[in-house]
Amino acid sequence: MDVADFGLPVDVPSTALFTDHYELTMLQAALKAGTAERRCVFEVFTRRLPEGRRYGVLAGTGRVLDAVENFRFEPAVLGYLREHRVVDEATLQWLAGYRFRGDVWGYPEGEVYFPGSPVMRVEGSFGECVLLETVILSILNHDSAIAAAASRMSSAAGDRPLIEMGARRTHELAAVAASRAAYVGGFASTSDLAAGFRYGIPTVGTSAHAFTLLHDRERDAFQAQVESLGRGTTLLVDTYDVAEAVRAAVEVAGPELGAVRIDSGDLLLVAHRVRQQLDELGARDTRIVVTSDLDEYAIASLAAAPVDAYGVGTQLVTGSGHPTCSMVYKLVARAESADLAAPLTPVAKKASGGKTSVGGRKWAARRLDADGAARTEVVGTGPVPPDLAGRQLLVELVRDGKAVGREPLDAVRDRHAAARANLPLSATQLSRGEPVLPTEYVHGPSGS
Repeated sequence: MDVADFGLPVDVPSTALFTDHYELTMLQAALKAGTAERRCVFEVFTRRLPEGRRYGVLAGTGRVLDAVENFRFEPAVLGYLREHRVVDEATLQWLAGYRFRGDVWGYPEGEVYFPGSPVMRVEGSFGECVLLETVILSILNHDSAIAAAASRMSSAAGDRPLIEMGARRTHELAAVAASRAAYVGGFASTSDLAAGFRYGIPTVGTSAHAFTLLHDRERDAFQAQVESLGRGTTLLVDTYDVAEAVRAAVEVAGPELGAVRIDSGDLLLVAHRVRQQLDELGARDTRIVVTSDLDEYAIASLAAAPVDAYGVGTQLVTGSGHPTCSMVYKLVARAESADLAAPLTPVAKKASGGKTSVGGRKWAARRLDADGAARTEVVGTGPVPPDLAGRQLLVELVRDGKAVGREPLDAVRDRHAAARANLPLSATQLSRGEPVLPTEYVHGPSGS
């Protein structure tokens, strides 16, 4: 696999075909109708959170900026579209010069969101904005789902670090994005080297059961690992008998042994027994790492166990039961002509089947209580009330087609920790419940 597949700065591939067929047929029809150049506003939001979840976590914004920047129709892409007659020649000529030259605003990455929150707003001509729908949604829906699961897990883990270990449980490219989103949500490291290379996330890893089974004796495997990686390594102790393995591990590495990993069994019971045994053997500083299909509920159940770190795979990269956030990308305002000075008119699909949309370009702010904690998510059109003017959530991400909102991943991770800490305490409860903040709509003049 070429490194370019990861979006690395080596002949970065176009993202133009990360879209749906009908985006291009809509464009062709709009070009013929003379409406493709009308100024439009599209917004990304979700009508509801996954069942039982109390808050969402926005992740993937940085990846969206890369995708928008690389959304271009190169000769090979145009050749494919021509060969398969996806659109006509006039549309192909328009696509050949495509570059997004509009503006994007959105919640800063790592921020929490609620039903109706306009987490991203894309403005420009209809033609340039409509093409971005699928790639934006695919990134935000995936990454935000992983980040939300990671946030719940990191909240349950408290001060104990979490290791992302899900690469083998999902698509190889999704695994890289999942590692990034998990880091945003509070994970400390990943086992995925591509994620470490691409995003600078700390990587960790030592050995699997296959390494133990390769050797004639478990002790031989431990000896080989310690000689190669040092006494601070983590030895996997549940291949055969845990108690015998712990004894052999300490005998081989001494009390300086870094950690032991437990990957099966009754983790609560085994962790207590291993901790007692390590202490009796003088390895009081040796840490205990547990893995084995953990989710936020299993992590919470181990809060009283002598566990020092958790490794999480399958449940994390599948969103812990909610692999998407059901975000949508909807046209909320459009001009009546291609004149850049033409005013915007709010538009919205007629409500049916629970698919409610609110027309008009939105702003969003968060109302606080007397103690400074978040109390209400306020979403509105028109003028921003004076008391909320300094609490607006949307920030500028792209100006005239140029990304202006890129930031270090650690800053995003820190923002999420601060945003979650500013929510009511009930936000971190794992029991099912309604969104921890209600969404209040404030409607401005009809022309807003």
